[in-house]
Amino acid sequence: MITAFVMINVDAASIPEAAQEISELDGVSEVYSIAGADWDLIAVVRVRQYEDLAEVIPNRISKAAGVLSTITHPAFRSFSRHDLDAAFSLGLE
Repeated sequence: MITAFVMINVDAASIPEAAQEISELDGVSEVYSIAGADWDLIAVVRVRQYEDLAEVIPNRISKAAGVLSTITHPAFRSFSRHDLDAAFSLGLE
């Protein structure tokens, strides 16, 4: 599974509608509204292969109503708290 984080700049008047529309797209697993950044939304995209990102992001997310621009950050590896605890554990009980 390929995961990418898409930072999305949206027309301020369209944020709730854009977030809803984007969240309903195939390949988009989550959408968050954010504050304190140059971006309005972050979408988590999960697809089977890298080529699918080219369909989901420029052909679907970027064309959603109110979307002004996007930047995509593909993820290479996932580190959950469980994984980090195991990696740094000394094995002492």
